[in-house]
Amino acid sequence: MCRENVNNMPETSRETETVAGVSGRQQREGGSQSSRNVVSVISQFADDNLTLVRNISTGLAIAGVLVIARSIRLITKFQAASEIPARFIERNVSLRGKVRSVTERGLEVEHVPIYLPVLSPLLSKHKGVSTSPLLVHLAGVELTPEGRVWLQKTLTPSQTVWLKLISREDDMLHCLVSSSRQGSMWSCCMNEEVLMLGLARTAPIAGVQPDSRLCWRLHKRLHRAEAKAERKGKGLWKEDSLWERASKAVLGQHFTQTDEEDL
Repeated sequence: MCRENVNNMPETSRETETVAGVSGRQQREGGSQSSRNVVSVISQFADDNLTLVRNISTGLAIAGVLVIARSIRLITKFQAASEIPARFIERNVSLRGKVRSVTERGLEVEHVPIYLPVLSPLLSKHKGVSTSPLLVHLAGVELTPEGRVWLQKTLTPSQTVWLKLISREDDMLHCLVSSSRQGSMWSCCMNEEVLMLGLARTAPIAGVQPDSRLCWRLHKRLHRAEAKAERKGKGLWKEDSLWERASKAVLGQHFTQTDEEDL
């Protein structure tokens, strides 16, 4: 019965299915051909206008770099503590600078931003204008007069330093200041160096919560440097020799006798 049904299918139904199949195949082939045509046109346009395509790509790349540079302030020259974004302080970002001078208030450092050819001159806000230095304090350190003199001799004008931002207080930046040793590829932290030489004392770090992890880590690091100076008897921790102690005792006794005679 089934064979008879198949054999007895109307001829027009078979023709309809055949036409539908051919039509679907033609549509698929036509769509594929159309896609190939679009790709060919685009490829041909790119080949004919190669310079234009390259210029557009370069323009988009430059625009992207400009947006990124502006958003993260890579090439901005800071001239005051207030200009530095708060997130730089929070993340303890390191800035590069050149020493201008060492004063009683602290270090005067000219910020040197990252230089990008072509872009830096375009985005510079201070072309041809004298720039103001940043006022920097060695975080967690109280310098002695001898320590200030040592810094003046060690950090000469125009010497490159790195400022690891710790906190900000009005117009003052509290930083870990690092500088490369002469003839060495390694840098040393000035905060630790003056403490190890006995030319400074550890001090509270302004603008940092006393119970914060950052404060704990910094104080541990600085106290370790101070302990080395105390253990070796350097600077502030230098002990008088036996002769010096005896001389002071004799002089003290002499002045005491003189005072008694005057009375």
